[in-house]
Amino acid sequence: MVWTDAAAWGSAAVVGAGLTLLRRHWSRLPVLEDNPPLPGEPPTVCLCIPIRNEARELPAALDSWLAQDYPELRVVAVDDGSTDGSTEILRAREAAHPGRLRVLRNEQLPAGWLGKNYALHLASEQPEARDADWLLFADGDVQADSGLLRRAVAFALAQPTDILALIPAVDVVSPGERLALPLAASAFLTLVPPHRVPDPRHPAFCGVGGFTLARRGAYDAVGGHAGAPLEAVDDMMLARRVKQAGFVNRVALGGPDLHLRMYHGLWDVVRAMRKNTAALPFWWTMPVALPLAMAVVLSPLWMPFVGHGGLALLLWLLVPALAGDVQQRITRRPMDLIWALWPLNALPLAWGAAWAFADRLRGVNHWRGREVRLRG
Repeated sequence: MVWTDAAAWGSAAVVGAGLTLLRRHWSRLPVLEDNPPLPGEPPTVCLCIPIRNEARELPAALDSWLAQDYPELRVVAVDDGSTDGSTEILRAREAAHPGRLRVLRNEQLPAGWLGKNYALHLASEQPEARDADWLLFADGDVQADSGLLRRAVAFALAQPTDILALIPAVDVVSPGERLALPLAASAFLTLVPPHRVPDPRHPAFCGVGGFTLARRGAYDAVGGHAGAPLEAVDDMMLARRVKQAGFVNRVALGGPDLHLRMYHGLWDVVRAMRKNTAALPFWWTMPVALPLAMAVVLSPLWMPFVGHGGLALLLWLLVPALAGDVQQRITRRPMDLIWALWPLNALPLAWGAAWAFADRLRGVNHWRGREVRLRG
């Protein structure tokens, strides 16, 4: 049938274009120098970390930032009502590093704010952050090599930069994480052309929850996190607002020296999709876009039944080979055979996206046991 042929070749074209863009963007992703020089008086940096029930990853993450060899770093961590032991971890580290780490506890979320945004706003208003030349925003599960901040600051100072995002490596353990997250990270890189991000005439922008370094003046110029208190994808949208205000946005490779275990199991991946998917622009197109995306991802499974078995096999092999190669380079870890099951990603994609759409229709955002209304 004509329409099945068109669907098969159209799906193949979408996958082929995505892989082509991925390889093109990867080849143009800047890297940090290994041992760059810094000015005699390096700029001050305040790291702002939001914490809400991060006890599993927090100790290693916090220790990695406290061990940075950057002399002008101060850390402000906001404990956003944690109940899992994160509070005790933070207080112990604060006592051990009184000159470098300060911990705030937030018990009450004001109306009109998402929790992470308010935590970062609180951190950015503290004296250490007010006096800093740069603000660094990183999630509570991110680990960094001891020299990473020094290399990132040197990169930002070597060329006009007002907000810099680093692409981290993603640590995966469970089968669900191993299947879903590497390909999701590849999809992100497909959508963000790194060589276009600094171009003021191009709409591309990039912010990353794992590492976004913003010049204090640029952050204030757009109102900081108070400028978009209900923005769920706060990292990307902060970069967008800064770039639209006329400042320079850049992106570079952080992994494997910057890495994190984002989620623990497939259920966590789905819950994260619930939080973020419908927060993207044009979320209202999801009833059309989601079935089309599922048809493309599942194409190796249905193509043989419409006479395109060879094309299905080609796609099945190309995705883990080409996208997996990029992930190997970012993480410096070997190919994972579970990537051969990549079409199964359609299932958590559909589940999480449909859940996110239902929440958005109700006018709420849900994350870590907290539901926030997005409109009055």
